[in-house]
Amino acid sequence: MLEMLEKTVLHNGLVTAFAVVGLIMYVSMLVSRHLTFGRVHGSAIAILIGLGLAYWGGLHSGGQKGLADLSLFSGIGLMGGAMLRDFAIVATAFEVQASEARKAGLIGAIALVLGTVLPFIVGASVAYAFGYTDAVSMTTIGAGAVTYIVGPVTGAAIGASSELVALSIATGLLKAIMVMVGTPVAARFLGLRTPRSAMVFGGLAGTVSGVSAGLAATDRKLVPYGTLVATFHTGLGCLLGPSLLYFAVKSLVG
Repeated sequence: MLEMLEKTVLHNGLVTAFAVVGLIMYVSMLVSRHLTFGRVHGSAIAILIGLGLAYWGGLHSGGQKGLADLSLFSGIGLMGGAMLRDFAIVATAFEVQASEARKAGLIGAIALVLGTVLPFIVGASVAYAFGYTDAVSMTTIGAGAVTYIVGPVTGAAIGASSELVALSIATGLLKAIMVMVGTPVAARFLGLRTPRSAMVFGGLAGTVSGVSAGLAATDRKLVPYGTLVATFHTGLGCLLGPSLLYFAVKSLVG
């Protein structure tokens, strides 16, 4: 019986992945309801459980893909890969109402610019504080603070080493995790109640994965609006990182 079950799981990896994620969400909702009394949304708890499982999987497999390195959970690598992720992000745009999107207006555009420039400044400053004082290093790590996609794109364009690119990705992932977990906690303080506020937040926070997960844990109806602006944020970062921002850093540090 166990052998048959194992064979079924191995040959239906994607179905198993959906079942595992569904079970994690069910447990997370129970924990949210009975231990935190709804103060911490189940989605945020599920993110923490997922990170813990990824760490455990990496330790036991010695691989680089976390739980997906274990044969029983290989389908999670496909489910969490770029294809389904990007499909889910694009699909959220179909729920956007044009009348609500227009309400972001000038403040949405300003949030988009600030959400690109301010994280870059913070990331570049931290890089400088840790001894990365040349323009290429500071720009690459600073771009990673914008998003973990902007970092490697910028690094590849300006000739950064693979170690710097890895640091930029790690910086972007840290930011995404902070946004994922912190959004439900700070939602009331930030006033995340309307589509317009979600679009401004998406522009400021930037990371698509972090914004979508954080808003899903706050109010699912706000997800399309936040990710709509956050998607533009990634494109803007990829344009400004290897050009204007790099030359600005180079003019300062030589």
